Amino acid sequence: MNKSIKLRLIVMNIIQWAVWGSYLTSMGSYLASVGLATRIGIFYSMQGIVSIFMPTLMGIVADKFIPAQKLLGYCHGIAGAAMAGAGFYGMTAGTDVSFGILFGLYAVSVAFYMPTIALSNSVAYNILERNGYDTVKDFPPIRVFGTIGFICAMLFVNFVTNSAGVQYQHSYNQFIVSGILGIAMLLYCFSLPECPCHKDNGEQQTLAQRMGLDAFSLFKDRQMAIFFIFSMLLGVALQITNGFANPFISHFKEVPAFADTWGARNANALISISQVSETLGILLIPMAMKFFGIKRVMLIAMFAWVFRFGLFGAGDPGSGVWMLVLSMIVYGVAFDFFNISGSLYVNMRTTGKIQNSAQGLFMLMTNGIGATIGTLSAQAVVNHFVYNAAEPDWSAAWYVFAAYALVVAILFMFLFKTPKTEEKIA
Repeated sequence: MNKSIKLRLIVMNIIQWAVWGSYLTSMGSYLASVGLATRIGIFYSMQGIVSIFMPTLMGIVADKFIPAQKLLGYCHGIAGAAMAGAGFYGMTAGTDVSFGILFGLYAVSVAFYMPTIALSNSVAYNILERNGYDTVKDFPPIRVFGTIGFICAMLFVNFVTNSAGVQYQHSYNQFIVSGILGIAMLLYCFSLPECPCHKDNGEQQTLAQRMGLDAFSLFKDRQMAIFFIFSMLLGVALQITNGFANPFISHFKEVPAFADTWGARNANALISISQVSETLGILLIPMAMKFFGIKRVMLIAMFAWVFRFGLFGAGDPGSGVWMLVLSMIVYGVAFDFFNISGSLYVNMRTTGKIQNSAQGLFMLMTNGIGATIGTLSAQAVVNHFVYNAAEPDWSAAWYVFAAYALVVAILFMFLFKTPKTEEKIA
């Protein structure tokens, strides 16, 4: 077995997630600073809207037409160029930012970035399997370096300032950093081992198979259908704190009792504890999958979301900072035990011919339909309790989100049954 394979996949994951970490948790703060606070949800929902079709489409292309590692590079190149363009537009526009122009460039970028999450997983699984590795055992320790890359990017935009003394987390510079990293990823992907497409070999195929839509046949299996439906329902929670945690914590700078606290002035650094926790959550996945199974692992994630939101509602950067820190710690389990374990579950239950498409379908349900509904609904909730309220009440908004996660967890507990064996079903 080629021992350098893991190192090469580690580098791929570092860059893959640093691209997103440069702006994902801090973009809301920049948008608020240029008068777009009530449209934060629209920006984040765009990630979900494109995830409804782009990951599935790119999965089909990778399965049938373009090797996955090359397609991963092409997508990053386009996304990086568009994101850098958004940053340079922000630089020239100053505080007079046009929603249409900024959103247009951002939309193109996320349209091509979101498929790379599933594609990078597929590339890693493919390369590991072709080199004799066990994906359940060997992928999580590789994937953890993606979170490290995400953290490094977050801390970079938190502590580095531009010529005007403004932190990158509150300025357009975060987009430029992301764009540069995306273009670097384009170049790196062409150094990765080949991930061959699956040729038809002259066999007779249905129209759905020729179009690469056979991953949707997974819905014929009752438990897989329930799994995907609850993936969508939990996907509603995924982007809420990414969009609103930074503006929430930063707003304490306007509250005299908390204005000088470290947390209020360094929201992204405080939020980065979530990603530190995520690294530990990833490393726990092989053991958790072995001892608890997919149902209990996902239940743990769902209840962790309840605590994630509830602790935000009760905490503050002063005497209640321990609750914010605990919320960040809980996030590692909330995110990883759902996203990565779910991805591994899909990989275990599908065959090579549709694995890229199946990962795209998982992305469609979670970061696509689920996240779109979640971010638009969250914006409406935050607007009601905060931006359009006479007396802003962030706590009420967080408690609404916590209640939703609790209902989903209870329903999942009764409706989903783990298959007795992990047989391939497609």
